[in-house]
Amino acid sequence: MNPKRLLPRVVGEAEQHAALRREVRTFLRECLDEGVFTPGIDTWLTDWDPQFSRRLAARGWIGMTIPVEYGGHGCSHIERFVVTEELLAAGAPVAAHWIADRQIAPALMRFGTEQQKHRFLPAIARGECYFGIGMSEPDSGSDLASVRTKAVRVTGGWRLSGTKVWTSGAHRADAFFALARTAPKNATARHAGLSQFIVDLRSAGVDIRPIVSMTGNHHFNEVVMDDVFVPDSMVLGTIGHGWHQVTAELAFERSGPERFLSTFPLLAASAGRDHRAGGDIGRLMARITGLHHMSAAVAGALQRGERADSAAAAVKLLGTATEGDIAEYADLLLDRDMESDATRRYRELVDLAVLQRPGFTLRGGTTEILEGVVARELGLR
Repeated sequence: MNPKRLLPRVVGEAEQHAALRREVRTFLRECLDEGVFTPGIDTWLTDWDPQFSRRLAARGWIGMTIPVEYGGHGCSHIERFVVTEELLAAGAPVAAHWIADRQIAPALMRFGTEQQKHRFLPAIARGECYFGIGMSEPDSGSDLASVRTKAVRVTGGWRLSGTKVWTSGAHRADAFFALARTAPKNATARHAGLSQFIVDLRSAGVDIRPIVSMTGNHHFNEVVMDDVFVPDSMVLGTIGHGWHQVTAELAFERSGPERFLSTFPLLAASAGRDHRAGGDIGRLMARITGLHHMSAAVAGALQRGERADSAAAAVKLLGTATEGDIAEYADLLLDRDMESDATRRYRELVDLAVLQRPGFTLRGGTTEILEGVVARELGLR
């Protein structure tokens, strides 16, 4: 049993990447000086700003890893990692394009048809096409093998019926990837018989219902599909290979810097507030640094086409715990009796982080599920 098996080799940051990082930081400082956005918490999920997304697209910072022939920029996963890390650290409003850029585009490149690639990828790279994810279902938790949404073969396509939950941005998105059962569940092969479909969220039979969070914000949704027609041209990949495709996508979903930087703007705002001997800010920064290297290593593995699903699970497992610990740390520092403008803004960040915290270790796979993934990789299960 070798714990190093969990981590691909660490990729060092070359000067070209350091220059890109400086360019992004300069851009973000200018945006902040102009009042383009106010740093927030969990902005990759909650802060939807299409205008800012188009601003990033104009600089070539969306669709970075999409090949040029499909409207992208042909950059490496490491270059994309540098840009996304800086955007998240600044608390920029990136939710509109995030899912499409993070995992929809790579899935289309790997499993999509030429028609699908030419239809969606250029629009994603322009920051004009937004996607959601249709995996989770009521009463299923992180057990995707228990998916009950059904897809029935009909002339020219499929009819989908079922319910998806926690679908971020579905009320604003153009489409989502829906995981559905195209063959009866097999007791000995629970993951067999699943397929993926690209569903237009404006289709007849789609009902999108809001799920309002404890913060009072609406970014989650329940999506009910009642006999929704999906043409054959919108089948993603191969019928019956849905489980293989979804697990490949999870490496992109779980490993990125959004899994440890959702509360980083709050940690940055906490600098100078902790006057206790042996304050915890150093330990939290050390954890962030370690996660930076782990996540960069996964980006390097994805660039080389290597398997990285277990390493991604480890990043998500450790990263979301760190995000929550930052929220708790800042809450302990907050003096709620002070009423200065700076304290009021800090209190807003703290309160938002504390309310968002319960979701950190649930979305993208619960802690218990991810512990199982890591344990199997280490031969413990």
